[in-house]
Amino acid sequence: MSTPDVVRIDDPADPRLTDYTDLKDVKLRAAREPAEGLYMAESSTVIRRALAAGHRPRSFLMAERWLDSMGDVLADWPGVPVFVAAQDVLLRITGFHLHRGALAAMRRPALASVHDLLAAARGGAGARRVAVLEDVVDHTNVGAAFRSAAALGVDAVLVTPRCADPLYRRSVRVSMGTVFQVPWTRFETWPGGLRELQEAGFTVAALALSDDAVPLDALAADPPERLALVLGTEGHGMTEAAIAAADVLVTIPMAPGVDSLNVAAASAVAFWATRV
Repeated sequence: MSTPDVVRIDDPADPRLTDYTDLKDVKLRAAREPAEGLYMAESSTVIRRALAAGHRPRSFLMAERWLDSMGDVLADWPGVPVFVAAQDVLLRITGFHLHRGALAAMRRPALASVHDLLAAARGGAGARRVAVLEDVVDHTNVGAAFRSAAALGVDAVLVTPRCADPLYRRSVRVSMGTVFQVPWTRFETWPGGLRELQEAGFTVAALALSDDAVPLDALAADPPERLALVLGTEGHGMTEAAIAAADVLVTIPMAPGVDSLNVAAASAVAFWATRV
């Protein structure tokens, strides 16, 4: 078994730790991480799932007490630095208490094209059911939608250019690492991307409040062979352009006095109702 490359850190300003600084600055990290080709995996569980999905680490960061429990993982990556520091130093590096075992700075994989992603699903048989997240900006909602997609057998998740990053630390953590399990990619144009789905044989069903929307259970009773479920951003819901481009509008029936669900909750309901 290989010996991990353990580097003990006393100075939180050590230049080797730049991947881990400013982790609480959402805007900075959201811009920086894709540009630099990295993302953060937080917790031993998430790190293991990322590595199992074939992602590669740049480095690890943890307290001394996690070296033993992470030993099997670290041994698989000789030459990758394992930065170890006391809790007070870790707090000063990251800006928060590192309770979940470890962090890993991971190499961000290249995204597939929408065409290639859809074609590769189901072992090459092609996707039958996909989710589309339109401009969902809350990382917690993105992570929750991915977790529901994984649990309920959605073949792929497609996100719009302005949607929050599924590989942002909070998204990954909330998803419990299922962002590595469900294939996903980002549209280059929107709502033009919906035309690409329609040309691939998908019926585009947009979840939107509208007088001409059909109930979700009616769609589920006679589902199309290929279905793309589109969920809109927090607060405003679907954009008018996406609604106009959809093949059918769908609504989740509500009790009196409530008109809609949070987008993450709505995704779970829609994925369950249309499961195949």
